[in-house]
Amino acid sequence: MAILCAGGSDIGRKRKTNQDSICVDHKNHFYAVADGMGGHNGGDIASQLSVKVMTPYLEQHQDMDAQNLMKTLIQQINSDILKKAEEKPELHGMGTTVSAIYFHGQTLVVGNVGDSRVYLVNNNHIFQMTRDHSFVQEKLNMGIYSRTEAVRDPQKNVLVRSVGFEADINVDIFHYRVCKNDIFMICSDGLHGKVSDADILHLIQKHIVDPATCTMKDVQEAVRDLIQLANDNGGQDNISVILAVAQA
Repeated sequence: MAILCAGGSDIGRKRKTNQDSICVDHKNHFYAVADGMGGHNGGDIASQLSVKVMTPYLEQHQDMDAQNLMKTLIQQINSDILKKAEEKPELHGMGTTVSAIYFHGQTLVVGNVGDSRVYLVNNNHIFQMTRDHSFVQEKLNMGIYSRTEAVRDPQKNVLVRSVGFEADINVDIFHYRVCKNDIFMICSDGLHGKVSDADILHLIQKHIVDPATCTMKDVQEAVRDLIQLANDNGGQDNISVILAVAQA
C-alpha cells in the first residue's frame, strides 16, 4: 500500500500553549492525533507522552496482530500517563484524546478514545469513521437533539472517556478495507469544531483533485488550508490535522 501523508499542528488564536501532538510515522504507516487536557501544562505532557510512546511500541510488537497492537498501544499510553501523574501530583487529572490509524496491508485499523476524529473521503463524500466519547454524543445517542443543535450545546467539549484518566480504558477499535484513492483525515476538535464537514470536503478536493496523481505538496497545502480555515473561523482551540492518501 502506497501512502502519501502530511500533517500539521497549530496553536490557534486563543490558546497560550499547544496541547495537541501528532505522530506521523511513515516507516510504519501509523498516524495519530492526541489532544491533551489538564492544568499546569498537564495536557502538553499527556499528548506529548502519547506520541513519544507510539513508534517504539509499534517496533517492539511487530509480531502482534494489528488490532491487538492498536488496542494495547493505547492502553500502554494510558498506563504511562497515570504513572507520570502519580510521580508528579500537580499533574493529577491530566489526560488526552487519541485517534490513530494504522495501515496494515490492505487493512486500515482505527483506534479512538475521546473526541478527536478520523474521517474518510471517498467518491465525493466525507464520512466520520469514529464516534466521539463526549457528553454531547451521549445526548445524540439518546435522541435528545440533532447534530445541528448539538453544535450549540455549552457542554460540547465535555468528554466521557479519555486516555490517562482511569486505570481501565475502553478503546474503540475497528478495521476497514482500504480502496485506492481513499483519503483519510485525523483531526482534533480545533478543526471539526470550527469547520463543517462540507467545508472540509471542499478544501480537500480543491487540493487533491485526483488522489492517484496528487503530490506531497498537494497534501501539505490541503493541511495548511484546513488549519487556516479553522483559524479564520475563530481559532478558539489548538488545531491538528493529518491527511493520508492511499494511492495504490
